Amino acid sequence: MREGGPVRSREFQRGVTLVESLVALVVVSVGMLGVAAMYVDGLRASRTSTFRQAAVTLASDLADRIRLNPAAGVAYAGDDEINDCVNGDEDCSPEELAADDLAWWRAEVGRLLPGGDAEIDVDAGAVPEVQSYSIALSWVEPGATDLSRYVLEIEL
Repeated sequence: MREGGPVRSREFQRGVTLVESLVALVVVSVGMLGVAAMYVDGLRASRTSTFRQAAVTLASDLADRIRLNPAAGVAYAGDDEINDCVNGDEDCSPEELAADDLAWWRAEVGRLLPGGDAEIDVDAGAVPEVQSYSIALSWVEPGATDLSRYVLEIEL
């Protein structure tokens, strides 16, 4: 026998104790909470990018409509009214087509962007042939306090 006291043999200790199991469970739980938080952040970023992509697409759509109807000029900063200019029986003036474009476009803004609002400003500028258009879209991100905004400026 050895001197200095009793010797404990490790032969009799087998398996995992309850304390070790609980510690492992806590460590795994904390890791899973971290993964869940990252997943929620990813979903939030995905939703934000979807709304921003819709705003870019809507602004580009109106810019293309303006480029296709340059004779309307400042009418794109005016009121909107559905005139059945597209796929209708009416022959519309450039101003009526601009009002029709705005009516359909604003309906899409309201449909695709939560709390969506649009402002179109036209600046005739010093050169009569050149007009500057500013297309500004704003919307409310779910869970955010500030408005999100996208502005596209074009010159014709």
